[in-house]
Amino acid sequence: MGPAFNNLSIGQLRVLLTLLEVRNLSHAATRLGTSQSALSRHLAQFREAFGDPLLVRQGRQYILSERGLELLEPVRAVLGQLEDLGTPSRFAPATCERRFALAGSDHVAQYILPELLRDLAQVAPRVSIDFRPWEANRFDWLASGKIDLATSMIEDTPAEFHGRVIGEDMAVCCMRQDHPLATAGTLGVEQFLAWPHLKISTGGDKDSFVDAWLRKHNLHRDLKLTVPYYSAALAVLRGSDMLLMLPEHIARKWAEQAGVCYRPLAFVQHAFRYWVVWHSRTHGSAEQQWFRKFIHDHCRGSQFLSPGA
Repeated sequence: MGPAFNNLSIGQLRVLLTLLEVRNLSHAATRLGTSQSALSRHLAQFREAFGDPLLVRQGRQYILSERGLELLEPVRAVLGQLEDLGTPSRFAPATCERRFALAGSDHVAQYILPELLRDLAQVAPRVSIDFRPWEANRFDWLASGKIDLATSMIEDTPAEFHGRVIGEDMAVCCMRQDHPLATAGTLGVEQFLAWPHLKISTGGDKDSFVDAWLRKHNLHRDLKLTVPYYSAALAVLRGSDMLLMLPEHIARKWAEQAGVCYRPLAFVQHAFRYWVVWHSRTHGSAEQQWFRKFIHDHCRGSQFLSPGA
């Protein structure tokens, strides 16, 4: 990778990857269990080592420089290889008979699980999965052992948790194909507030960013219905005037298959990041290391949940 990597420890590589993935000093500090000032010092060292800012401030957020984008995948790959080396050689997926508990949304269950299970049958035919609906911020399920792994949109996690990024995309507003707003290019706040809204309660947090923006401006939307399932939300959306905030890759799939459309918001933007997350208590387990890598790699390769989708 070049001379800049020669003096970087494994710990520093993990810090660098977290900064490149999270792109937020306070959130990265929480994830790593350190202080924001310590991360600022690390970032300064990385910038000097690579001769590049890596993270560039844009408004109230950071974006990656071109060099930062170039480093993201190589650093992720190196750490993934090091994690593989830490897995005891005696562990063999083909003979593993464990039942893992995996949490996600019903969208993941519908579009990712079938192919995932077909692949699992080839490499680990004796492994079983209990799939459970994930609810936003229920990290206590991971801590208690109710689930082994969660895959979802997650903004931040407590320090005792670990995670790897699957991918990311943008928040959009979804509606039926013949909705009066369907002819708009982007939705202004007055257009957004003029119609009733629908919310999906399970899975990752898809709405709080827009509600926070509205509260800041002393505004609120008319939330008519909250449902736990994507399938139920789609049925309601197609037969009503309601609006629904969704990740773009899901809205795009619905637009291809189900007679709905989507538009970006003109007044606020938000990027979703998808993570595989686990608790520190399972971090060193050979079986868990293999399982989370299998889930992570499969989700990253999925046409329904891919990086940058």
